[in-house]
Amino acid sequence: MSLNDLLLVFNQWVRPPLDILIISWLIYKTYKLLIKTQAIQLARGAAMLAVVYAGAYFLNLTTLLWILNLLAPGLVIALAIIFQPELRKIFIKLGQGRFFTKNRTPRATQIDAILHAAEILAEKRRGALIAFSRYVALDELIERATVIDSELSTSLLLSIFEFDTPLHDGGVIIRNGRIVAAGCFFPLSQQKDIKQSFGSRHRAALGLTEEADAVVLIVSEETGALSLAYDAKLYYNLGSAMIRRRLVQLIEDGDDGIMKDGVFDVE
Repeated sequence: MSLNDLLLVFNQWVRPPLDILIISWLIYKTYKLLIKTQAIQLARGAAMLAVVYAGAYFLNLTTLLWILNLLAPGLVIALAIIFQPELRKIFIKLGQGRFFTKNRTPRATQIDAILHAAEILAEKRRGALIAFSRYVALDELIERATVIDSELSTSLLLSIFEFDTPLHDGGVIIRNGRIVAAGCFFPLSQQKDIKQSFGSRHRAALGLTEEADAVVLIVSEETGALSLAYDAKLYYNLGSAMIRRRLVQLIEDGDDGIMKDGVFDVE
């Protein structure tokens, strides 16, 4: 078979499906980025405006077209301002360039060790914040904290979150299956509709998940309740079995969906 024949076969049979495959992959990855943030609302609003504009164009509704053309630049700027936090989060994830790989995650036995520590802390009414780093790096928080870079263990977590220790007020960051830092102070949530009963730990957990794709396990000092925060949502007072299942799905399996296993108090 000559080179021209090979090029002909490539152009007729290989290039079209390859083109479709790459476009489909890009659309899928873009959707995955959007669905993790409230920017999905931006995409829906843009799609609705596109439908309205297309309808006005094909029906030759000149007045509506004139109004849409007049408002279009202002709408783009307004949407960019309104959804600035969500757009910032998307570009941060794009900047990480981690489409094909992700951090080495804690093994199931390590997750069990973390949950065992959380249960003991809950019984003793010791508050705790344990954040799992995923695609978006948390280097800035780690640099301002106490770097540990230690193997995961129940005893180490209990030591960190005991009362009167220098690190018990902050959070712990776990990356690549290791405790990389302790005494981390996470940004507080900017959400306005958080329950007044939630303290600084829950607000800090929500704040971190608003700025990054981390998963945060919270132990309440007041009630001993175990909760999870991810994708800017808080799932309060969950059972250990449920938390373990979701941690495996979110961290080990890379599932980024919402809680599907029941209905919880979500704030």
